[in-house]
Amino acid sequence: MPASIEQILSSYNDRAPLSEASTIPAPWYVDPRIAELERLNVFGKTWQLVARTDQLQKPGDFIATRLAGEPVVVVRGADGTLRAFYNVCRHHAAAVVTQPCGHAEILQCPYHGWKYGLDGSLKGMPEFDGVQNFDRAENGLVPIRVETWECFVFVNLDPQAAPLLQFLGGLVRRVAPLGVSKLHYFDRRSYDIHCNWKVYVDNYLDGGYHVPHLHKGLSSVLDYKQYTIENEDRYCLQSSPMVASDKDAATGATRKGDRARYFWQYPNLMINCYEGYMDTNYVIPVDADHCTVIFDFYFSDVSEARRAYNTESVNVGNRVQDEDLGICEDVQRGLKSRAYGAGRLSVRREAGEQLFHQLLAADLKRDAAPSLAAAD
Repeated sequence: MPASIEQILSSYNDRAPLSEASTIPAPWYVDPRIAELERLNVFGKTWQLVARTDQLQKPGDFIATRLAGEPVVVVRGADGTLRAFYNVCRHHAAAVVTQPCGHAEILQCPYHGWKYGLDGSLKGMPEFDGVQNFDRAENGLVPIRVETWECFVFVNLDPQAAPLLQFLGGLVRRVAPLGVSKLHYFDRRSYDIHCNWKVYVDNYLDGGYHVPHLHKGLSSVLDYKQYTIENEDRYCLQSSPMVASDKDAATGATRKGDRARYFWQYPNLMINCYEGYMDTNYVIPVDADHCTVIFDFYFSDVSEARRAYNTESVNVGNRVQDEDLGICEDVQRGLKSRAYGAGRLSVRREAGEQLFHQLLAADLKRDAAPSLAAAD
């Protein structure tokens, strides 16, 4: 008989000191019931990155996406206020906004032509004469919480969640001196990976453990022995002094500065900073065996004169991602082997990974009874 969700959750000791700690057990990565519990208790209740502020500058600018299985639209109102709504028509549940981004004076459902204002209010219902006991004011788009930080737009499906800045905690203070909002968006790359989203996060949070072995080019510009890991609140900062190197010409030319800084914010956002450069990695779970990772690249100078340089920098990032992709898919296969249950953590390198597992365990066990019933 398969283990119950309660048994799977209780098999991880989230109170063990790092010197005695293990990873979360293999079933946490492969059981679809755990994936459903994460949808409810993690992605349905945390602040999630959905857009850049530069995508939503003018009244009528909008983006549409999905979060924890829910369709979402974020739009700049005529009054300049940023708002988010469930992208679900109140008539027969069709998506009101069908494009991923754009500009509109009014939001009109393509199914029966119902119209909504940029503030979500219901403006028009064709051929609805004669309908009684219908309150137009009660049938606008259902709102979702939306807030901004630096150049990023976040939404949260949980109306009771703490404010965004409180959720981000110490990350706000650590990122502020880097001036990331002064950087300019340049390009996006998206990767569909045959692994659980947590495998990708684990790989990111192993304190550079895999870098000398898997990323030869990146390793050539990092002072690996001086690599540091700092945990606070819901974030981890991995950081390393930079060294000049010509072992890999492209990496040496495009990864510069005094330090490399790699921020992870629970549960699924990474922000990587070098001199004049940032990329964000946003990990989206698809199912227990698949995730999508979206990379956005930013530079201090995105003029035409710098296009070739910036493109080469993106290519370096793409090469590192390709190296990670293969090992993450290999790990996902290994997690299903009868030979593996859980692995021990390196005290020197994997404190960030333990923080991730502890935060995840707290969320999955929170309000466990109703969530477990829904997942089952």
